[in-house]
Amino acid sequence: MPTFTTPDGTDIHFKDWGRGRPVVLSHGWPLNSDSWEAQQLFLAANGYRVIAHDRRGHGRSTQTWDGNEMDTYADDLAGLIDHLDLRDVTLVGFSTGGGEVARYVGRHGTGRIAQVVPGSTSRRW
Repeated sequence: MPTFTTPDGTDIHFKDWGRGRPVVLSHGWPLNSDSWEAQQLFLAANGYRVIAHDRRGHGRSTQTWDGNEMDTYADDLAGLIDHLDLRDVTLVGFSTGGGEVARYVGRHGTGRIAQVVPGSTSRRW
């Protein structure tokens, strides 16, 4: 099970499928990376590297008491992007994931980011 460890010791689980330009998917509350599986399969089959993570406190990541707020979520996302040394990334988020993506851009800038895609549960790929 691929994970990386944040500076506060939290293990963040992620799925990393395919090859090509990276797309990072950020799930809604209270879901986990499994909610993106159909999109991951489609994108990976069509030439993209697709990464989806379980936010801290969700799914297979550490169930934390602290850090369950947008600044830490954004920092964890930055840690994932750094850990995988991703560049030219398309960030996609819906619900809480949309807030996580927006906070990431606000805190960490767009140096590794090519696109940001807002999403909702009603959108289809």
